Amino acid sequence: MTPIVLITGVAGGIGSATARLFAARGWTVIGVDRRGGEWVGCDHFLQGDLGDEAEARSVFAAVAVRAPRLDALVNNAGVQLCKPLVDTSAEEWDEVMRSNVRSAYLAVRLGHPLLLGHGGAVVNVGSVHALATSRGIAAYAASKGAMVALTRALAVELARDGIRVNAVLPGAVDTPMLRAGLRRGHAGEGDDEVLLSRLGERHPLRRVGRPEEIAEAVVFLCDAATSSFVTGQTLVVDGGALAQLSTE
Repeated sequence: MTPIVLITGVAGGIGSATARLFAARGWTVIGVDRRGGEWVGCDHFLQGDLGDEAEARSVFAAVAVRAPRLDALVNNAGVQLCKPLVDTSAEEWDEVMRSNVRSAYLAVRLGHPLLLGHGGAVVNVGSVHALATSRGIAAYAASKGAMVALTRALAVELARDGIRVNAVLPGAVDTPMLRAGLRRGHAGEGDDEVLLSRLGERHPLRRVGRPEEIAEAVVFLCDAATSSFVTGQTLVVDGGALAQLSTE
């Protein structure tokens, strides 16, 4: 029986790489994103904002028509706001939480019936900013910290249903989101390639990551053949960045 995965935020750098890898491994891929388009690796694509309850219900109703079950749900949808907390409006704060946390809550709640009964898995794509962060990104860091706590809570709650829940915490990965965030000043001055190179040199592995490397971690945690006894965990994929003292 061909396994089925639903990936939110499928139009993003990590989302699209994850869709392609699942497809290459023989999974049926259902992609969801606020942005329309045709995305490589997706057998089915549904446009919708999962932070909006009405749209989320409509999306999952459409998913149920296309798939009798879900073997995995990847909560990858998210936005990044690069602003100091004191300059962040309440509306901006709420939008980050809605996009990054509320969308995952609604996806799990509405996807639960499709995951139930056959050892489904949930993988939440968080960020190393849940564990260590920098200036000018407080709302994003708070939302990703919430995703880690949500992962632990769901792992405990859904274990009795046979559903595993884990998180992948990427570090610096070459995506449009990272390139946009480089302008907040933490990597110095220069064009994108100079900033990416400079940021990479700060890692023990001397480079930033590739979206495909994060996709490998996501697929590992979704596949019961490789991770059937893993739940409630956060897998950091950051090129060793968090292992290194910032003072050295």
